[in-house]
Amino acid sequence: MRGSKIKTSRRRVLQAAGALIAGAAASQPLTAQAQTEPDLARLQGARRILIKGGIVLTLDRQVGDFAQADVLIEDGKVREVRPNITADAVIVDAGNRILAPGFVDTHSHSYQGLLRTTLPNGLVDPDYNRDVQNNLTLHYSPNDVYAGVLMTALGFIEMGTTTIIDLSQISHTPEHSDAAIRALQDAGIRAVYGYSRGGGPAMRWPQDLGRLQHDYFSSKDQLLTLALGASLDANVLRVAREAGVPAVMHFRVNPEPGLALGRAGVLREGDLFIHCTHLNEAAWQMIKDIGGRISMSPPLEMAMAHGMPAVQDALDRGVRPSLSSDHGTTVAQDMFAIMRTTFNLQRLRILQRRRANEPDLPPLLTCRDVLEFATLQGARCANVDHKVGTLTPGKEADILMLRTDRFDVWPLNNAPSVVANLMNPSHVDAVFIAGKVKKWRGSLVGIDSARVLRLAQEARAALMRRANFAVDVVG
Repeated sequence: MRGSKIKTSRRRVLQAAGALIAGAAASQPLTAQAQTEPDLARLQGARRILIKGGIVLTLDRQVGDFAQADVLIEDGKVREVRPNITADAVIVDAGNRILAPGFVDTHSHSYQGLLRTTLPNGLVDPDYNRDVQNNLTLHYSPNDVYAGVLMTALGFIEMGTTTIIDLSQISHTPEHSDAAIRALQDAGIRAVYGYSRGGGPAMRWPQDLGRLQHDYFSSKDQLLTLALGASLDANVLRVAREAGVPAVMHFRVNPEPGLALGRAGVLREGDLFIHCTHLNEAAWQMIKDIGGRISMSPPLEMAMAHGMPAVQDALDRGVRPSLSSDHGTTVAQDMFAIMRTTFNLQRLRILQRRRANEPDLPPLLTCRDVLEFATLQGARCANVDHKVGTLTPGKEADILMLRTDRFDVWPLNNAPSVVANLMNPSHVDAVFIAGKVKKWRGSLVGIDSARVLRLAQEARAALMRRANFAVDVVG
């Protein structure tokens, strides 16, 4: 891939994508010891896995949580959660580990994995709109899309996020869309592909939704599902309704376009509204009335001038939010940091109101609340809560093993608080998605890291040349 003079076909993108992952077995892996351990090999071929002796946070109030219990995985699903399970299975020792559902990030522009920290001090306007939306994004080739989405998805898995909504605002051509989907497939992450607008004369959004649905989403028994990344336009929403898929929309500052959608009758339960800053009472009531879901990105919203995160606005109206990172051009796509920011921000605002002697204050958020936002509510907002979001028997086994035998969190006194307030991605010891081990003893599994890093570096360099965008490593 050497700049824009090479015309990239859909076939070439897909062939290159398959080779990148398939080549991992024959190349130097991320950590040789982690990849060749006999217990890892047994795990990879196991139909039944028994994770024993961990602190288990199921996030399912009916199942409950356990100071010590076991989790039995069978055929990719949680079979049992209780103490002292015995089974003919591959045993995983979870001593000094917390077991929790995988995190769900409900709003990521994953193609921007090539653009991490390109706007270290940037604001949404003018910086992001000028440099990302109206310059860099327009110069992406399909190969660049593949590299960016792959880097983002693997980074998410490494940090403990097992499900994302990828709002893919890079659909310049059908080949760009295909490349994004193939990268999500190759990364092995659970994802809602939010087919979104692109730019240029070859764009087929939203009309190409039917082809994508036929080619990639004909089965419900897979990690990827489909949504339409929609503008606040009734005609676009009707495309989602005809296809029977949810819509995902940015909605902030001006409530009127969203209210017009409500009046047009094109919104449905399960549609997702992003940010929701500066909305009026009518807009919040409309979201609640239709059974809408919301995604908020507190670190990014504060850093890039989207407005005060709408945490309390949502809670005051009985709407439980999900959490998301948005993109990595300025802030980290780290769910631990997002939970912590949400916890601290809401409590600060309520405690300041208490200090001012305001009456009838709402309750302070708890550690468990924000952990639920990052898991259960995330799955609900992604419309996959029937599959994941809690460690409930019958659901698919998206599970984190988090290390507690570290100087920065030991001794363990309260598991929800440790996860929400003390931990960071370095504590993610193992990740399972649908019962398949994706990270083991701190290292991703089955990924040729050197080739992935090289792919992203080459794509980034070519993209920056085409966009005439200068990277300042130390500025």
